Amino acid sequence: MSIMPAHSALFAATSLALGTATAGAQTSLPPVVSTESLTVQAPPRPEIQNFPHAGVVGQPRRVTAKQNRPPHGTQGDWGVFTRGNGESAGFGPVGRYGVAPWAEDWRYLRDRSLRNDPFDPLKFIALNDSKTIWLTFSGETRLRNWFEEHPSLGTQGSPGSGRFGVRNLYGADLHLGSHLRFFGQLVNADAGGWAGYGYGTTYRKRLDLQQGFVEGTATLLGAKSGLMFGRQQFLDAPSYILYNRETPNVPLAWNGIRGYAIWPRVRVDLYDFVGTNINQNKMFHDNEDWGTRLHGLDVTLAPPDIRLGHEKLATYLDLFAIGFHLEGSLAAVAAGKSTLNGSTARQDGGFRWYGSSPSFEFSIGGLYQSGTFENSKSGATRSVDAYAVNSIVGYRNPKSRWHPFLGVQTDLYSGGDTRSANGTVGTYIAPFNPQTNYLDTTTYIAPSNLISLSPVLRTTPLDWLSLQFKAPFMWRDSTNDDVYSSSKVYSFRNIGGGLIGIIPQASLTLQLNRHLTWTQYGARFIASDSMKAAGAKSGSYYQSNFVFRF
Repeated sequence: MSIMPAHSALFAATSLALGTATAGAQTSLPPVVSTESLTVQAPPRPEIQNFPHAGVVGQPRRVTAKQNRPPHGTQGDWGVFTRGNGESAGFGPVGRYGVAPWAEDWRYLRDRSLRNDPFDPLKFIALNDSKTIWLTFSGETRLRNWFEEHPSLGTQGSPGSGRFGVRNLYGADLHLGSHLRFFGQLVNADAGGWAGYGYGTTYRKRLDLQQGFVEGTATLLGAKSGLMFGRQQFLDAPSYILYNRETPNVPLAWNGIRGYAIWPRVRVDLYDFVGTNINQNKMFHDNEDWGTRLHGLDVTLAPPDIRLGHEKLATYLDLFAIGFHLEGSLAAVAAGKSTLNGSTARQDGGFRWYGSSPSFEFSIGGLYQSGTFENSKSGATRSVDAYAVNSIVGYRNPKSRWHPFLGVQTDLYSGGDTRSANGTVGTYIAPFNPQTNYLDTTTYIAPSNLISLSPVLRTTPLDWLSLQFKAPFMWRDSTNDDVYSSSKVYSFRNIGGGLIGIIPQASLTLQLNRHLTWTQYGARFIASDSMKAAGAKSGSYYQSNFVFRF
């Protein structure tokens, strides 16, 4: 499947057709009546109760698919694939609002008697008498600030750095009947602070098109199918592999084509994208980054439920093949006391098996990463041989008013041997912004050459308050490889032993109302003695996120 330079023309046509940005609902077949039910002799689950890996946007944990459809949730009717936080449908987590706003389905608001929110009139605006043509608006404003005692273990910025960022994402979704829609979204962002650093194109952005695509849907071979062409978010991969670039202000956007088909128990997704070049100083000047490419295939299976005592365990099995090409600093390879610049093409092949019951939740995944690295200076090519293993398993007590979750998270990312500039590259990389809070809130340690083990404790004592605690213990997988941050290779040398450090961290989420969320993160990076001897510094970290969305 190839990507043609017609993207720019399509984006312009989309913007012209919409007039402004666009956002809102998944175009699928109308919801069907489901007989699925769940009986739990326990207090009702608070809306804020989250999956541990559901992300900084609080996404409710719903055990049955029916709980994720209107009016409790706003996800399209994808059958069994809308259980949990709905991510198994392939469009990211969706509660009342989705990480991708176009994954929301607001058609139930055709019935005015179901409107119970001041913003409901903006979520379904009928443009004809039969209400088959409609417009949905969406929006998000996020205020985020940080404090870092010693940024990036003392290697970046200044001690006591404070930063502030704001971003706006506003759009609209125009549905022309049941099978065609245009979606668009505008973005602008800014950042500042004291002793700040790193205010690049992912933090500052004049008004531009964040997303703009056309989608057509139909029923093909018994599957609810769709084709999306244009600039769009892509979240159909485990969030520890790639996500949405949530820590900076400007999310990831991909340009290309995506096709999907969803049967009752099988889902297939095929895609081919190139990245987006961000121009922070000019309006509407973002264009395609032809040096960054993402393509792949994802097949998700929903096997029959497993009986677990008196409960049913609903599971999903993802089988994926993800390929990507990189140039520039993200593709650089560490070698000795320097780095080798060049380009890399890598292929990830793997699986993820995950699921939940009212009191049990788990996710187990593994992948093998192959490919090549080409040195830009010498032209020499090196093969890639890397891998990753990820898991989380835990127990909930649904009968307790505290709704506690207690689990263990383990992660392994292979390392290589940086003592030589030749031979196989064994260091695993995940360049497309895996979910920040899955591994390390501070982002000081990246998923490369890493072993991480952490307890996870989450409690939701009130329907508007949730607390989570983690304490990852981190080691290098290979003592012949370096320590990596989310943006660079640390220059620490002669590190004795494999222990990197311990990062106790906590998050507090306050769901002030349907539209206002305040989440705070606190962490302390406690560097090991060998890391301190090599020059690393321990430090405290704090982050606050105040989000308005509709």
